[in-house]
Amino acid sequence: MPSNRIGRINEEIQRELSSLIRAVKDPRVADAGMVSVTAVETTPDLKYAKIYVSALNKDSSAQLLKGLKSASGWLRRELGQALNLRNVPELTFVRDDSIDKGAHILDMLRDPEVVKPANPANAHIILDEED
Repeated sequence: MPSNRIGRINEEIQRELSSLIRAVKDPRVADAGMVSVTAVETTPDLKYAKIYVSALNKDSSAQLLKGLKSASGWLRRELGQALNLRNVPELTFVRDDSIDKGAHILDMLRDPEVVKPANPANAHIILDEED
């Protein structure tokens, strides 16, 4: 029976980093607004972890990644104290733009010029938007 150990570790790292990022004093991170850790991918040997982050302020995402890279040593040390792991993975931060892609697809789906009705006989039906 395969265990879900890596999945549980990913969730714990995501939870701890979400709270630790708020405590980073680097102005590049603090000025980015609300920063969310959307996903964590850890290698099976726990040597490396890829951290996907999304920020509310999209203009400063490059500066945010530089600030997180600068603070990765401190974050790794704090993560090691919070989690009981033999090896604390090396943290690599990546910008996650899946929220932007999802919003773009949703806008396209709501645009009647882009999405045509599946049945031309129902073209006269206009659906009210829910509030």
